[in-house]
Amino acid sequence: MRPGLEGIVVAETVLSHAEPERGMLWVRGRPILDLVALGYEGTVALLWDGFVGAGLTRAGMQRALGAARVRAAEQTNAWLAIVGGRPLDEAIRIRLALLPDDIEPAAIAATLAVSIPAVLRTRAEAPPIAPDASLPLATDVLRMLHGASAAAAHSKALDTYLAVMAESGMGPATFTARTVASTRASLTSAVLAAWCSFAGPLHGGAPGPTLDMLDAAAAADDLDTWLEQKLKAGERIGGFGHRVFRGNDPRAATLRATLEQMGASAGRLQFAAHLEARLNAVLERVKPGRRLPANIEIMAALLLDAVGIPRQAFTAVFAIARSAGWIAHALEQQNTGRMIRPASHYVGPKVE
Repeated sequence: MRPGLEGIVVAETVLSHAEPERGMLWVRGRPILDLVALGYEGTVALLWDGFVGAGLTRAGMQRALGAARVRAAEQTNAWLAIVGGRPLDEAIRIRLALLPDDIEPAAIAATLAVSIPAVLRTRAEAPPIAPDASLPLATDVLRMLHGASAAAAHSKALDTYLAVMAESGMGPATFTARTVASTRASLTSAVLAAWCSFAGPLHGGAPGPTLDMLDAAAAADDLDTWLEQKLKAGERIGGFGHRVFRGNDPRAATLRATLEQMGASAGRLQFAAHLEARLNAVLERVKPGRRLPANIEIMAALLLDAVGIPRQAFTAVFAIARSAGWIAHALEQQNTGRMIRPASHYVGPKVE
């Protein structure tokens, strides 16, 4: 048995393939960098092609997601009254649970895109803003959140983030989606279950606290001592190290380049680089031979912060991106016709 199913193959997929030793992630045979040019809608079309329809295109997916956002917004007032003042992550869980079983895939992603800005604006005592079906999803999310058209650089940055984060292999939430789908439960059920897995602090909930960690590190009187105390105590340094990509994470590199092009968060980028250097210098003393490079969490957090997404919404916005992958995996699993049914190894009291 391998705790955490480390290295255990649980499915065959055409969707993605990671090569950690090369620092590369492939999505349907294309390197992750290609997704930047495709944009979010083009990436969704790539992932869903053959599962939701044949010959899907970026333009067609933009139309489908735009129309779906308009339909999703028709239910906004009703479900906001149900969730009341509940935290955002809980409100999203309730919103997904209210979706019918026979809803179209585009409507699920669109529901997330509309619901997140609506909750955030309501919490700020501002009215929700109706979606604009003519806009790309990233541009519309920022407009619905901030109440005004976003700067082009911000829209492009969020679009890049959504594209490169849409699919990343067999993470816990994706495996959850496939497990639920394998029972022939609805696509809605698979995505709801994936969200419940995703919202945990070790998975989709990781990027938000990364900024808290950066703030705490910046406030430390002696950074090396602060780091050494955390390492010796066995604490995780959020934003550094990755279970799959031990060295360069191509998604992190892509988001770093996007931030540099924006000219945003330059100070924080510089401090993150300084923190990485000091962390690895301290590691060499405390745990020789081990390295913890900056990972996708820290770059994602910096980018989302730069485009005006509040920290408490990082996980939910991440889910807009990743829902495209969950849906593709769930549909792929359904096509196998095989229910996932792993075994367990009994270690309880001896049975006579």
